[in-house]
Amino acid sequence: MIGIDLISVPRMERLLKKFGKKALLRFLCEKEIELVKNGTTASGFWAAKEAFSKALGTGIGADCSFHDIKIYKDKQGAPKIALSRRIIQKFDITQVALSITHDGEFAIAVVTLETSTSADKVKEF
Repeated sequence: MIGIDLISVPRMERLLKKFGKKALLRFLCEKEIELVKNGTTASGFWAAKEAFSKALGTGIGADCSFHDIKIYKDKQGAPKIALSRRIIQKFDITQVALSITHDGEFAIAVVTLETSTSADKVKEF
C-alpha cells in the first residue's frame, strides 16, 4: 500500500511561531523533536506521519494516532519509521518504507507498507 502527503512549509512555520514546542508535541515525541532543525524538517515529519496513515487506509484518528508512528534516522541520516506494537499487530504490518523530500515551500513524503494479509494482492481477470 502507498500513501503520500504534501504540506506547505510556511503553514508549519506559522504554527511553530504561534505555539512553539506545544505545536510539535501534538504530533512528535521528545526524541523526534530533537531531530527537528526548523519548520522544513517539522513539515517533513508531519507529511511522513500523514502519508503512513493514508497508506494504512485509516488517516490519523482513533485507529492510528500521530504518536503510534515515530520518525528516526539511520546511520546515514535517512528517515525511517518505527511503529507502536498496537499498530503492527492490529494491521499485521511486516514492512514499511519512507521517503521525504523538500522543494521550495513544500515538504512531501511517500510511505509504502506491506501487511501479512492477502487482501491487497493483485486481482486477476
